[in-house]
Amino acid sequence: MKAVEITYRYEEASDDSTRSRPADSDAAWNRLNEGNRAFSALLDGLSGEGDVARRLVGVDARDLGLSSDRISAPKQHPFAAVLGCSDARVPIELIFSEGPNDLFVVRVAGNGLGNDVLGSLKYAFEQLAGSLKIVAVLGHSGCGAVTAAVDVFLNPAGYLMLATQHSLRSVVDRLLVGVQASARRLAEVFGPEVATRPGYRAALIEMTVFANAALGAYTVQQEIGREDRSRLRAVYGVYVLETRSVWAPRPGAEDCNGLADPPRDPADFVALGNCAARSIRITTLLGEK
Repeated sequence: MKAVEITYRYEEASDDSTRSRPADSDAAWNRLNEGNRAFSALLDGLSGEGDVARRLVGVDARDLGLSSDRISAPKQHPFAAVLGCSDARVPIELIFSEGPNDLFVVRVAGNGLGNDVLGSLKYAFEQLAGSLKIVAVLGHSGCGAVTAAVDVFLNPAGYLMLATQHSLRSVVDRLLVGVQASARRLAEVFGPEVATRPGYRAALIEMTVFANAALGAYTVQQEIGREDRSRLRAVYGVYVLETRSVWAPRPGAEDCNGLADPPRDPADFVALGNCAARSIRITTLLGEK
């Protein structure tokens, strides 16, 4: 039987040996991407029964108040904020190979930007400015909230079931913008008949997950401002459950792995949507390849 061991090792650390923090947003972006690559590759190279893949994440004991010289509560100093979905299959720290006090995590169904979520992120911008370098909006494949929104779009009569459920309806309503935009992109790229293909629903769900994350990161960047992106910037991606890797197509680039910068304007959104629609992942779902 193949096995995976992920160890969080808490050690006493002196001031000069504490795990270093990224100096700017580029370094933070690289660290998140490298962390996910390491996690997604855990099973690579396991060839036979009894093979064990091991991953060690070093943690400063002081980050959880475990130091023997603890005098006060640990100081909060995450280098990244991550807005993710509530889905239990997407453990944020684990998939980025990070430990406690590394990430400021906000999780809500469909990783939508409601007032409470924006308020939480604004708290991080303002109160954790000394350490925070990047904000990542992370969707994931097979999202249940997005699936519900797509099903309502494809069968509007189903919306009646949500009429008296305000809390659920608000989640679906927030996602319908991404569903409509994704359906429009698929029709533009493949023609109106694309909606009749057997794989259309699955492709529309994954396109919407992608569009929702990109739109979320765009909105977060507007909240941050564009004056100094090296100090703090927004990025986005989609965590693919089957491969354990983060996916984000980029116009003009073959590499779709890792977090990406959000679109800057409407023209960027159109180009990005066309790129995602033509990606191997979406065309495979549609049965193109």
